[in-house]
Amino acid sequence: MQHQPPAKNPYTPAPAINASQWINSERKNISAMRGKVIVLSFFQMLCPGCAAHSIPQSKKIHELYRSQDVQLIGIHSVFEHHDVMTPAALKVFAHEYKLKYPIAIDRASPHGVVPCTMSAYDIQGTPSLVLIDRKGHVRYSYFGMLEDMLLGSMIGQLLAES
Repeated sequence: MQHQPPAKNPYTPAPAINASQWINSERKNISAMRGKVIVLSFFQMLCPGCAAHSIPQSKKIHELYRSQDVQLIGIHSVFEHHDVMTPAALKVFAHEYKLKYPIAIDRASPHGVVPCTMSAYDIQGTPSLVLIDRKGHVRYSYFGMLEDMLLGSMIGQLLAES
């Protein structure tokens, strides 16, 4: 597990999600979700750590916290194997894995291989998690796998804040 500070100031306003398409949802706007704790789960279909850990963890977060003020959003950020990780393939993947939460397909960058939202959040790879507080500030950013208990306590801390 590698902690990645989101910025020099831990209360940086969360950047917008720049998606080319959405699965399981209409467009989600970070600023419109103020008052909720937001969990962004950056993943790729062909990422072994994502398939083994972060996708099942995201499903648990969605199930456990959806009746509370927590919004989980999957961010499918393709920075390699573009020819096989198409929106159509992701829709099949989401259906097969029974992913019911909103999934944003990160918009390809015109300036390089790192997609727009992944770049805006300074994500180093997949899987990665970003936690945004009720006021819309990025509070935590992690590259790698985070233990379920630790993640649950972090979400609980953010829920307890006014």
